Amino acid sequence: MRKISAAFFMSLDGVVEAPDQWHFQYFNDEMGAAIGAAMAKGDAMLLGRVNYQQWADYWPNQPDEEEFAGFLNNIPKFVVSNTLETATWNNTTLINGDVAAQIRQLKQQPGKNINMSGSGTLVRWLLVNDLLDELHLMVHPVVVGRGQRLFADQSEQKSLKLIDSQTFSTGVVYLTYECDGGAA
Repeated sequence: MRKISAAFFMSLDGVVEAPDQWHFQYFNDEMGAAIGAAMAKGDAMLLGRVNYQQWADYWPNQPDEEEFAGFLNNIPKFVVSNTLETATWNNTTLINGDVAAQIRQLKQQPGKNINMSGSGTLVRWLLVNDLLDELHLMVHPVVVGRGQRLFADQSEQKSLKLIDSQTFSTGVVYLTYECDGGAA
C-alpha cells in the first residue's frame, strides 16, 4: 500500500504559513539533500486547492531545467477540492465528493509514496480521518509570531510516533513521525 507523506517548514511557534518570509535564511545543502531524499520516495503529489492554485500559477511557467520545475510539472498531481471545476496543470486529477474513499483507493494503487507539501487544512483532515501515514516537520529556530499554525485549537488529540530526527547545522530540526494512516 502507498503511503501519504506530508512535509512542512514550521517555526518554533507552529506557524507554517508564508515560509518564504522566514525559511530561506536557514536553507542549506543538508536541508536540500533531506528534501530531495523525501521527494524521491514519491511518485505523485497530493495538494489542497489553495496550494494547487498557487503552484499551478507559478510552476508551469518555469523551464523544466529549473530545479524542481520539471519534477512538479510532470509528476501526477491529485487535488482535493469541492470548489474547483477543472484542473489544467499537466497531469492533474481532481478529487471531490467522497474524498476519503477516493484517497483510500489512491493509496491502494501500485506506486511509491504520495507526497504533500503545504496544504495544512488537508493534512489536518487526513490525520483526523487516519489517512496520513507520515508527517515530516522541519522546525526552524525562529518565532514568527502570527500566521496559520499547522494544528489549530480545534484539532483533536492524535498520538504520533517519532521515527527519525536530524539537526542541521543551521539549527533546523527535521522530525519524521509515523501516523495511524495505515488504517483503511
